[in-house]
Amino acid sequence: MKRTELVENIKRKESFLCVGLDPDIKKIPQHLLREENPLFAFNKAIIDATAPYCVAYKPNLAFYESLGVEGWIALERTVKYLKENHPDQFIIADAKRGDIGNTSMLYARSFFEHLDVDAITVAPYMGEDSVTPFLGYEGKWVILLALTSNKGSHDFQLIEDKNGKRLFEHVITTSQKWATPDEMMYVVGATQGSMFKDIRNVAPQSFLLVPGVGAQGGSLEEVARYGMIPDCGLLVNSSRGIIYASSGEDFAEAAGKEAEKLRDQMSALLKSSHII
Repeated sequence: MKRTELVENIKRKESFLCVGLDPDIKKIPQHLLREENPLFAFNKAIIDATAPYCVAYKPNLAFYESLGVEGWIALERTVKYLKENHPDQFIIADAKRGDIGNTSMLYARSFFEHLDVDAITVAPYMGEDSVTPFLGYEGKWVILLALTSNKGSHDFQLIEDKNGKRLFEHVITTSQKWATPDEMMYVVGATQGSMFKDIRNVAPQSFLLVPGVGAQGGSLEEVARYGMIPDCGLLVNSSRGIIYASSGEDFAEAAGKEAEKLRDQMSALLKSSHII
């Protein structure tokens, strides 16, 4: 999906919501365990309930890989279902891959050719040759980890060089030599708050994938205040706060209501920023 298409969807739906499809077999409603593939049954219901209110879905690979073959089948069926029934949705494989060049090339083939998702999260620690194999696919995106929402992000990402430049700033400025803002996004955690200003100083045109709103305590208003740009430039992800809004048979309906609430907040923010 090209940037223009993504921005059109954001404006049309008045939303920059990404729903995280993180189905834990130990947390999904018990009645789904009777299904042939419980994870897919869960995802399908969540997707149908939330699709009117979001522009993207982000399956986290760990929740599927933990179940072996059955998990991969659920992932493949989920992606296929989205592409056939909700083709306007931007699909992100939250895989956090990144390895030596020939290995990354096969990861890229797996996600962009076999699964045919729109984007993949990539860890930049091994440098340029671990990232570039994911680039060059028409309409596909690399989403590079930059400043994450977890507590341990401060262990490395905020380390300063002798000039006071922090590691996450080096990652962003260096990686912009590898790809354009139409090919590369950055992961920036919602819990980082006003540091979005610093991100925008080094990445003024890039889209940001923003986890950490809701269960992790990030503020949507703060993210928009410091991170929004003229074409929005944000995909804000919510996982647990939406998909586990209820553990009963009304789980999908409850998820839809939570997604609608976030969409309404996002609509107001887009309007106040004169994007729509």
